[in-house]
Amino acid sequence: MTKRNYWLMKSEPYAYSIDDLERDGRTPWSGVRNYEARNIMRDQMKVGDIALFYHSNVQPPSIVGEMEVCSEPYPDPLQFDPDSDYFDEKSSESLPRWQLVDLKFVRKFAKPVTRDMLKDHGELSGMQLFKRNRLSITRVEAEEYEKIAVLSKE
Repeated sequence: MTKRNYWLMKSEPYAYSIDDLERDGRTPWSGVRNYEARNIMRDQMKVGDIALFYHSNVQPPSIVGEMEVCSEPYPDPLQFDPDSDYFDEKSSESLPRWQLVDLKFVRKFAKPVTRDMLKDHGELSGMQLFKRNRLSITRVEAEEYEKIAVLSKE
């Protein structure tokens, strides 16, 4: 069996929230226009990996739930839609630039885990979230995931 990886994926709740994912059940993680984040979805994420859903650009920014990668990577259809904010005129169906994965709802946390809570726990203060704050997808170590899961229940 392959090792499960853990990720943190940011979304502004007014654009797409954990409540939206809970309602939809599954969603394509579309609109990512950062090459490093795209490469993570394309090259590193595997079906069955767990991603922490992080509400960003709100006060307080918080991890609010879990989702699971449920598809192999495929081209983001928004890159081909001229009416989309995520249209990319340099992309083509034969050479797509942007990839995504589908995610399915796992659970909403009983208690959001705020950014300050993460910083206050020394073993979490080294998370990639704090080193690569501008990146919308970051790796989470298994030990970090376990600690966050505990914090979400306290």
